[in-house]
Amino acid sequence: MSFLDKILGKKDAPIQSSNDFWNWFLTNEKVFFKTVQNGENIHQDFFDKLAPKLDEVHEGIYFLTGMFDDQTAELVLTPDGAIRNIYAIEELVASAPKIDGWKFTALKPASDINNIGITYQGFEFSKENLKFYPRIHEEYPDEIDLVIVYDHFIEEKKSNITNGVYIFLDNYLGELHSVTLIDNLVVTGSDQTSEELIPIEKLKDYLIWREKEFVEKYEGTRHNTENDSYANFEGKKQDGSIVLALINTTIIEWDKKASHPWVFILGITFDDCDNGGLPDEKTYKLLEEIEEEIISSLPDSEGYLNVGRETANNKREIFFTCKDFRKPAKIADELIKKYSGVFEIGYELYKDKYWQSFRHFEPR
Repeated sequence: MSFLDKILGKKDAPIQSSNDFWNWFLTNEKVFFKTVQNGENIHQDFFDKLAPKLDEVHEGIYFLTGMFDDQTAELVLTPDGAIRNIYAIEELVASAPKIDGWKFTALKPASDINNIGITYQGFEFSKENLKFYPRIHEEYPDEIDLVIVYDHFIEEKKSNITNGVYIFLDNYLGELHSVTLIDNLVVTGSDQTSEELIPIEKLKDYLIWREKEFVEKYEGTRHNTENDSYANFEGKKQDGSIVLALINTTIIEWDKKASHPWVFILGITFDDCDNGGLPDEKTYKLLEEIEEEIISSLPDSEGYLNVGRETANNKREIFFTCKDFRKPAKIADELIKKYSGVFEIGYELYKDKYWQSFRHFEPR
């Protein structure tokens, strides 16, 4: 160790992989275990050390900890509701070594509703004061649209109450089911509805039944885009900038859209080429290479449908609908790293069973 290392303290090597993270954790796990077991100085001696290391693995990984039993500390990694970060957490936990005295869990697990009592911003949430009812839409029969009714609802505190309900559902359903099975959710008070209310403890069975029905309805459904028809769209925005789009018109009219309920939109921002918001020849060629790369990585045979693309205002957006959300997020993160310094790349990933995001491309 050098003289400066002795004075300043030797810095940890940067975390560049899951293995790096677990190797770092192994060198500290005994101290961390005692900290969790004692419950003293837990922020300073554990949280403040763990958080930056997790950020080096992947941004947006949060955590909970506590004693699973007298001999075992549990570390739960959570994306805090962000769908795009679930794959990174699942992969990190899957790569964890077996460490005596530790249990590692990806996403908040489901709990017995009888043991759940959440206090948030002065409001208490339990099975005694929560009920629900589904809103059924004839036009969108596969949509799971829920109204959660809270006995102590106050309109002026709606935001806090809604957050409290989401925390309750994470604990009751388990985080994965909470963020993936429910398409839409609103929270209201019992005095604002005349619908027949269902006890909240029946919500899990309701969602399991709806999901089973959905899977059976679309099991094995896929679409081969090889012979699909495409159409070019051209328009102008109010500021006079040009909008160009290439859309798969066959898939847009498909009657089994809900079988691919996840919408993935990759956005690539490029420098102004003084071309009305469109790329010059060199930029266009590189954008095409990236698009071919992502289409190759997300084939229709695996449940990823390329709906098309749109280019305007120095940005190209590439549209997909997907059966699952994990691989698109991983591919996008890899592209962001690969082309860092060349393009600014971002993405959206959300559930839209009836592809309403692309309604403006449908024939009128």
